[in-house]
Amino acid sequence: MSHHGDTEQLGSACHTTAAPSSSTLFVGGGRGWQAGAMLDTTAAADELLDMRTNRRIVTDLPVDLRPVTLEESYAIQAIVVDGLLPTGARRIGYKVACTNPIAQAALQIDRPVFGRLMSHTTTESGCTLTAEAFIHRVIEAEFAFRIGHDVPAEPGGHTHESISACIDAVIPGIEVVDYRYESWTVGARQVAADNAIHGWWVRGTPVTNWRDLGLDLAAATVSVTSNGTPITTGTGAAVLGHPLNVMAWLADELPRFGLQLRAGDHVTTGVATDVFEAAAGDELRADFPGLGSVELSFA
Repeated sequence: MSHHGDTEQLGSACHTTAAPSSSTLFVGGGRGWQAGAMLDTTAAADELLDMRTNRRIVTDLPVDLRPVTLEESYAIQAIVVDGLLPTGARRIGYKVACTNPIAQAALQIDRPVFGRLMSHTTTESGCTLTAEAFIHRVIEAEFAFRIGHDVPAEPGGHTHESISACIDAVIPGIEVVDYRYESWTVGARQVAADNAIHGWWVRGTPVTNWRDLGLDLAAATVSVTSNGTPITTGTGAAVLGHPLNVMAWLADELPRFGLQLRAGDHVTTGVATDVFEAAAGDELRADFPGLGSVELSFA
């Protein structure tokens, strides 16, 4: 699920510390009377892809297609992402969700979850997206990073220092979250299975001299405006206390599922402000003082 040195292709449709085993996280619920039964991950992925294709809104996945563990969720996610990638597109990294206690409590989970960023749903700042291409247009201003070299396993877990040494750029960005559940609080396993309800990523200019700037990323601010009106502000402390905490968590979490952060991967670290929904005609801007800004609009 990772790549090695691929040439990045961005979407051109700009118009249109140690965690417990995830198998112990979720007992009860899910398939209920079928507990212990093998989940048909392909059928579950087909259901999620059909929801996207036909814009179906559901309360939850059918009971027999509902993941009970994160292992099942990520197995479904891998098939979903395969189904979403058009010819020539590829995975370009990861998004991390549920990086604050409120979201974790709402989803009844004790950790974040991750999804995959894709080249065809990534565009540069200044793009225009088609509003009707989304069910929801939840706006999340996020600190992101680009990995400079493959991230090795770190005995005892990664620290700020060890993961920082693997990062070659900080990137301001806006993620558009989109989902087909009646509520995003349907459950962490269902959210993870649906590629962590990722819709789109709009990225700013990578900042490669970020260490020289002396920025404290936990204290670094971000403010979001819509049509010139201030909407929300926040800081990097909103995501596990520090964006590098998210990166360290992901570097430790991925190997549990057979994955690894690789050179060239991009990672978004979770929303640093309150969220809100955008509509057709909205012009959005997220300012990250010292790191730049990101703009997008919906037509």
